[in-house]
Amino acid sequence: MARVFNFSAGPAVLPEPVLRQAAEEMLDWHGSGMSVMEMSHRGKEFIAIHARAEADLRELLAIPKNYKVLFLQGGAAGQFAIVPMNLLRGKTGADYVNTGQWSKKAIGEARRYCKVNVAASSEDANFTYAPRQDQWKLDPNAAYVHITSNETIGGVEFHWIPETGNVPLVADASSHILSRPMDVSRYGLIYAGAQKNIGPAGLTIVIVREDLIGQAMPVTPDVFNYKVQAEADSMINTPPTYAIYIAGLVFQWLKKLGGLNKMEEINVAKAALVYDYLDQTEFYHSPVAREDRSRMNIPFTLRNPALDEAFLKQAKEHGLAQLKGHRSVGGMRASLYNAMPPEGVKALVEFMREFERKNG
Repeated sequence: MARVFNFSAGPAVLPEPVLRQAAEEMLDWHGSGMSVMEMSHRGKEFIAIHARAEADLRELLAIPKNYKVLFLQGGAAGQFAIVPMNLLRGKTGADYVNTGQWSKKAIGEARRYCKVNVAASSEDANFTYAPRQDQWKLDPNAAYVHITSNETIGGVEFHWIPETGNVPLVADASSHILSRPMDVSRYGLIYAGAQKNIGPAGLTIVIVREDLIGQAMPVTPDVFNYKVQAEADSMINTPPTYAIYIAGLVFQWLKKLGGLNKMEEINVAKAALVYDYLDQTEFYHSPVAREDRSRMNIPFTLRNPALDEAFLKQAKEHGLAQLKGHRSVGGMRASLYNAMPPEGVKALVEFMREFERKNG
């Protein structure tokens, strides 16, 4: 059976060369006689895999030496609680910018641990834009400022880095990490679930500045304590070994491609194919403010929602899978992660044109 073009928001498409290499190495990794899934996380084979994955990620993102890279579990949703546990550092409040469903979930979880100041929100326009910095009401005594730098559901992306002064900036970058260069030094902490742009579900990446760790709340379990995990190379318990291995292959694939500058160039072109078409038709509609449109997650609606089911059914017949929008917003959503080839995006736009011709 031929592979489809998979527009799922996550777990999401992976680079075909990575899948092929993993298949070739499934039974015997580099002459070890073992699958990576069978290896001890303390054995020399996996230690080498882990070390290279971290080194390649550091190279891709130009991560400064005074930042720790952690390979954890629990997803971004776990970090909604783990961040305040670790970063409050004796303070009682934190600032959050509310730009969509994932921001709201992070805010709800943080309220278990501290007073949350919603410094800005785009809920007034159904989360279709990112509030400008001059609209924010920051607390200078906040422990940190949290943003969701790309909202997977609503398709809103920060294309700029907020200025937060001496207060650390924290970003949930799950759905656009590695899609473009990031100035890591501008953030106190970046976290990301792997299942969108890095690898399979089960791995969470945390990049945290060293001076921010070591003052976790006393109730914080060791497995959630950044300092404890950093001192143990993320191995105080068995890490998600196979997910780390696949992530490492993705990092190598990105390096061979030309790094994040090249990946951004490709992603800009892919997103433009869809948005340029959406902007010249009245049959479909893009709800997000143009300057805040995500390159990774593109929600859109049909002028006549009665055609939604037919659109999805026919798209699937054309090998275009997982285009249904999130249940909270409806409509359609095309996720154009790094591993989505330009051919898939072209096929989508061609199908949209044809569907409009027949039903417009």
